Amino acid sequence: MPIYIPPITRRQFLKGSLAAGASLLWPRPLWADEKPADPNSWALLSDTHVAGDRAKVLREINMAEHFETALREVIVLPQRPAAALVTGDCAVLKGEEGDYATFAELAQPIRAAQIPLHLATGNHDDRNHLRAAFAEEQAASHPGVDRRVAMVRSPMANWFLLDSLDKTNVTSGEMGEAQLDWLAKTLDANPDKPAIVAAHHNLDVATDKERKPSGLRDSEAFLKVLAPRKQVKAYVFGHTHVWKITQHDSGIQIINLPAVAYVFKQGVPSGWVLATLLPDGARLRLNCIDHNHAQHGQTLELKWRAS
Repeated sequence: MPIYIPPITRRQFLKGSLAAGASLLWPRPLWADEKPADPNSWALLSDTHVAGDRAKVLREINMAEHFETALREVIVLPQRPAAALVTGDCAVLKGEEGDYATFAELAQPIRAAQIPLHLATGNHDDRNHLRAAFAEEQAASHPGVDRRVAMVRSPMANWFLLDSLDKTNVTSGEMGEAQLDWLAKTLDANPDKPAIVAAHHNLDVATDKERKPSGLRDSEAFLKVLAPRKQVKAYVFGHTHVWKITQHDSGIQIINLPAVAYVFKQGVPSGWVLATLLPDGARLRLNCIDHNHAQHGQTLELKWRAS
């Protein structure tokens, strides 16, 4: 269920007492009329794990502060990106109403900067609570699909935003037959532009059948949709709290986004990624929350597989 969160006006941003107080801390480049837009760049975030209590700390990290830091960095880019995508686990654990209320408050400045948000669901999200937090969400339903999915067009690629949440607070996920059927049909109807597919869970094609899956339980079925359709160039996801890029045997780029919030292993970076689409690939720049991290500013150039 990717949810589309549209931008808001300066007046709307300043209207709320919380936003009005916070606005004094944001630099002038916040306002959209003061900087150009780049239709080929997207800010990619994952695993924000925002709690209702802004002061909540897990693994020695204040999640709200990390989310605010990431959003501020997106806002002050020289050019504003076409959109920001959060690939799930917006909420801390069980997707409670208060988590999304805080998330919505923290997201006000980026919306005021005229940068729309696309939110996918992760295993720590609750679909109903997330939808209720954004009354103006405009994600369209598709007949026969029990989840919300979307194709977002951009000059260099079509983005396919999926919903891999199965059950809240259950680690593994699933695309499901109906969603995979929609994906196959929609890819087939749009073969002439590179396709980037995004969801929350990692691929989990286990050779050990006794191992309990922690990623997509139907990874093999998912790959059967992606691999033969040559316009599919990349799969973007989060979930593992690890920044890593690999390549599937088919040539599809497998892009594992870092967590904005906390990490599971010491030394792994938390942060977000600026993706700039190119005619034959993409440039990815890692932006660490800790600017002293050795990988901060790491830039990778990916080449798309042949069509």
